[in-house]
Amino acid sequence: MRIPKKLLVLPLSLLIFHAPAQAAKDDDLDELQTKLSNQWTLVKNDQRHGLKTYAKQEDGKRFRSFKVEAVMDGSMETFLRMITDFDNYKKWSWQALDSKLLKKVSPTEYYFYVTHDAPYGVPDRDVALRMVLEPQAPNKPYMTVKINAVPDYIPERPPYVRMQAEDMTCRVTPLPNGKLLVINEGYVDPGGNMASWAINFVQRNGPYTTLLGMRRMLQQEELVNAKTPLPFAVFNVDNLP
Repeated sequence: MRIPKKLLVLPLSLLIFHAPAQAAKDDDLDELQTKLSNQWTLVKNDQRHGLKTYAKQEDGKRFRSFKVEAVMDGSMETFLRMITDFDNYKKWSWQALDSKLLKKVSPTEYYFYVTHDAPYGVPDRDVALRMVLEPQAPNKPYMTVKINAVPDYIPERPPYVRMQAEDMTCRVTPLPNGKLLVINEGYVDPGGNMASWAINFVQRNGPYTTLLGMRRMLQQEELVNAKTPLPFAVFNVDNLP
C-alpha cells in the first residue's frame, strides 16, 4: 500500500496515529477554556527550560490569547539576526513549512509570508505578516517585535487556507550573564473550519514549541558567529545606552 506523502513528512506523527487519544488529552484544555477569564491563567510551567505559558479569553475573540515567557542564553544581536532571517523560520517557528520576505519597508518594518503544516486531515495554512521592530532606547532597555497578520496583502493561494490572525508582541530584554528575557503575547485565528481539538492542540503547543525553537537557535554557531550587518544597533546589558 502506498503511504501518502503527507504521512511521511508530518512531524505530528503522534497526532496522526492517535488523534482520538490526543483529543481526549485535550479535554482538560476544553475544560480550562470554559473557565478562562480575561486575566492570564498559568497553563504550563516548564521548570527544566525556565518557560511558562499562560492563556486568557478576551471579549470579542473567537479563541484564547496566549503568553509565553522564558529566560534563555543569547545576545540581542543573535536574536535580531534570527527574527529577521525570514527564509529560515522553519528552523525554529512551530510547524513552519516555508517562509520568505515579501517587502522590506525600512530597517524596522517588513512584510513576510509563512506556510504552516496543519494537523493531519486539516488543510495547511498560510499567512502574510507585517513586522515592526521598536529598537532599544535610553530608559527602554528592551526591543519590541510586533507581528500582525495582513490577510489581504497578497492573493490567496489554494489549497492553503489563509489565516486571519497570527498576531504577536514580543519583548526582548537583555539580562546579566549573557541571558535574555523573552515575553511573547499573541492571538491566532487559523481561518476556515478546524475541529476544536486541532485548534486546542495548536494553541497549546505552538507558542511553547516556538520559544523552545528560539532557545535552540540562539545557540547555533551560524547565528552566534555571524558577521552580517544588523538592520539597526542593539545593546546588551554591558553597553546599554
